[in-house]
Amino acid sequence: MKGQRSRPTIHDVARRAGVSATTVSHTFTGNGTVAARTQEIVRESAAELGYRPDPLARGLRNTRHGVIGLVIRQLHSFDSLLPTGVDYFLRFAGAAALTALEHDYALMLVPDPTGEGRSGDTSLCDGYLIADPVHGDRLTDLIRSQRIPLLTIGYEPGGPTDDALSLDNTTITLDVLDHLAERGARRIAVVLGTDENAWNIDTERAYRDWTARHGQRPIISARAESDGTAGGRNAAGELFDVADDLRPDAVYAMTGRQAAGVMEALADLGLTVPDDVLIACGSDSEHTRTSRPAITSVQLHPHLLASAAVITMINMLEHSDHPVPETDLRPTLEIRGSTARPERPTGERW
Repeated sequence: MKGQRSRPTIHDVARRAGVSATTVSHTFTGNGTVAARTQEIVRESAAELGYRPDPLARGLRNTRHGVIGLVIRQLHSFDSLLPTGVDYFLRFAGAAALTALEHDYALMLVPDPTGEGRSGDTSLCDGYLIADPVHGDRLTDLIRSQRIPLLTIGYEPGGPTDDALSLDNTTITLDVLDHLAERGARRIAVVLGTDENAWNIDTERAYRDWTARHGQRPIISARAESDGTAGGRNAAGELFDVADDLRPDAVYAMTGRQAAGVMEALADLGLTVPDDVLIACGSDSEHTRTSRPAITSVQLHPHLLASAAVITMINMLEHSDHPVPETDLRPTLEIRGSTARPERPTGERW
């Protein structure tokens, strides 16, 4: 409603008091050690702003709830929490919930507590799974400061790695690039997302290293994940708006929607897949499976990753040793029609 003021958050109080969000949290929860004068300043600042900590959450801080919180960072980068054609998150969240139930826990899919208009309270979950944290992630900082068990799926760039369950993004990227090269590609472009997560950062680094070793000029376009297929179309427009001898002959797009958009743009340009241009994608999706031709994609096995993450978190909470599934979590490359060219003869040079 027009003129309605948003509820003050823990971060608003921290800015007013000139302290960290952790200090504000400790002042109201009783955790940690905060000097009496600092507590006074924090409480005065909270009163001036009209900030009210949740008394129920404060009372439950040290109570076990049997609840694991799941925050999927990338969902907040899409135009909808149910992005069309993107089934990775549904598969991940579903498998995580069922695995938690199997061990008498509930899984709660929660929005980012540090987001705009939110209180910053993290007390109602025993531990948190954070999928694809970003560089300088305020949520992981807050959870660590409150000593709540945390496991990230994908490491936090610039942050600790000892509480992360990570895929080998570098090897994934090299496998895709090698496959495209084996199918005859010599000018491979990459379409990245813009989120500062390990997936995008590791992929770009591996791509630049690979192109340097193969004497290829890097060809990179970055589009926000929320741009969807339009982002892929726009990226293709940028990549192919060059002289014919500089055009890519293969594109590696990170998301299924980007890959589908690239394919649409190529059709508009009169280019065919795979005869003129090869396409591969970094995450299998409905888009990649139903495109014509179907798009070669990395199968990330989200159901296996989710199960391993939940059991690892339960072991952290209970100091137990429930066996984590020994299923190979390494992604696999699903080769489809978009790269169905004969392999380049062995020994042919770049």
